[in-house]
Amino acid sequence: MNYPDVAILVGSTADMHVAEKAIEVIKDAGISYEIEVISAHREPSRLDEYVREVRAKVYIAIAGLSAALPGVIASKTNAPVIGVPVSTKLSGLDALLSVVQMPAGVPVASVGIDNGKNAALLALRILQVNSGENKDLDL
Repeated sequence: MNYPDVAILVGSTADMHVAEKAIEVIKDAGISYEIEVISAHREPSRLDEYVREVRAKVYIAIAGLSAALPGVIASKTNAPVIGVPVSTKLSGLDALLSVVQMPAGVPVASVGIDNGKNAALLALRILQVNSGENKDLDL
């Protein structure tokens, strides 16, 4: 089993430009991470296996269109999940609404459309709170 601090999952390789913004912040902070491209729609079994085996402290889920990825991850773990809607159709509003309108019992934090950087910064804050360190981030 693998236990990275942050697991970044993207629903499609087309979303990697958003993931790169998150990776830059996480690398600069020296936090362990891994990144995978897994579609909640096309590869549900692979996603199940990934979440079950990896057990990250925080998940960043980057997806466009119906953006099911963050909610599906949140339904499978108690770890915090941060959804990043991607601008594809409808200027990303479809993805944003998919991320922020999770049903009760499936909590997902959301950042702005294409805002991988804020997702990573939020993940760092979550990790700091969980570690007992509540110091200011050097932004």
